[in-house]
Amino acid sequence: MYAWKNHFVVQADYQHWANEVLFSSLDHLQADVIGSDQGLFFNSIHHTVDHLLLVSQSWLSRLQGEQLAVNYKIINNPDWRELKMAMRRETRKLQGWLEAQPVEFFDRQIGFVASDGKPRNIWVRDALTHLFTHYAHHRGQISAVVTRLGAPCAEMDFVYYRREMERLLNEMKQALPVETPKPEAAE
Repeated sequence: MYAWKNHFVVQADYQHWANEVLFSSLDHLQADVIGSDQGLFFNSIHHTVDHLLLVSQSWLSRLQGEQLAVNYKIINNPDWRELKMAMRRETRKLQGWLEAQPVEFFDRQIGFVASDGKPRNIWVRDALTHLFTHYAHHRGQISAVVTRLGAPCAEMDFVYYRREMERLLNEMKQALPVETPKPEAAE
């Protein structure tokens, strides 16, 4: 069971990292392009990122035994900069919340009312897998549009995340002060 908890905490961290990679690529585009119809399911990049935030908030609410009313048809966060900040806060909030859960939580089922109004049950691990693959699905769509518009390709693969984390850990280890042995006291 510990493996599930560790897996999903790392996945939450990866989601945050991948969002940052995507946002860096999006920063090369003009605001009017981010808000314009690009043929995505939610038309614009802005609306698609807004959808990701709402889905994340909705699933965290369900995992906490609550129900959040959301409207995916409208842009709920119209300010692009604020939306990016809200995404950052949300993924870190989810990660922290997952870290605080007992290992047994990840081997439970939760009940919720689905967007079609029907009551459903789902394993926590399946809900989290759905949420994280949903992120990847929409980030991939956005990335294709961003590349088509001439911005840098967002390299968001999980293996790139792992390589960057290894690099950062190695840098931290190298930055640690080296302990020198203390001279022995004379007797």
